[in-house]
Amino acid sequence: MELNPYLKLSPEVEKALQEGKPVVALESTIISHGMPYPQNVETAFACEKVCRDNGAVPATCAIIGGKLCAGLTAEEIDYLGREGTKVTKASRRDIPMLLSKKMDGATTVAATMIIAHMAGIKVFATGGIGGVHRKGQDTMDISADLDELGRTPVCVVCAGAKAILDLPRTMEYLETKGVPVVGYGTDELPAFYTAKSGIPLTCRADTPKEVAGAIHAAEALGYPGGMLVTVPIPQEWSMDPDYINGAIDKALAMADEQGIVGKAITPFLLSQIKQITDGNSLKSNIQLVYNNVKTAAQIAAAL
Repeated sequence: MELNPYLKLSPEVEKALQEGKPVVALESTIISHGMPYPQNVETAFACEKVCRDNGAVPATCAIIGGKLCAGLTAEEIDYLGREGTKVTKASRRDIPMLLSKKMDGATTVAATMIIAHMAGIKVFATGGIGGVHRKGQDTMDISADLDELGRTPVCVVCAGAKAILDLPRTMEYLETKGVPVVGYGTDELPAFYTAKSGIPLTCRADTPKEVAGAIHAAEALGYPGGMLVTVPIPQEWSMDPDYINGAIDKALAMADEQGIVGKAITPFLLSQIKQITDGNSLKSNIQLVYNNVKTAAQIAAAL
């Protein structure tokens, strides 16, 4: 495979792709900006193990020394975890300058999709995608993840959009972009910390094979964008809707008071929600990520 000079594959990922084995991309923002050390690194390693245990090769993605990396060493994952928020939270807009300056970046959903597509990886697992923020109709704070899903042909497996967002408007935006949103074993959009949002979905799949078939159909039609597969959080880790929504409202009020905006808003809100819920939200977050990785690995194997 002829690689872009800015793209670097780990030997394991390169070999798997050459041999046609299933590969799943994993993001790195969750390592540097989503959790405290050492939980972030432990979770990253656990995600890779879940991926392998379900028949796929993990390709954790990041920007290291100005290279778009698909597949990281244990030392690189530990470095991203230890450096934490000192590492740039990298979305599409940040990539050219980070490469030019040979800097590091923890990749968001959008940036990870770009790396995965360049590498030839068709399936990517994350926790929750970004979306239209609450009051987004006034602030125009809309995640680049949504536009990326409309343009980059990668299947993203998640637990829905993050619950801190405006879920109905996020769904409207995805519809406008023509992104197929598939409920995995469900007829309504999962709401990250909870299995249900009350928002109906028009597409449902109950097996990895059904998702794989839809991916093949989209490829055959020449669809330019990706597919979003939304997986409900396991029931034993699902949080009470009133409880978690109350915590989210408190965190949003704190963000307003402190003037937190832009790329800082999501890490701030997740951190505050963790404190308000005595760490229970983080436990649920970790478990839903594991579940998404398992599902993504099974879909990649079915492809």
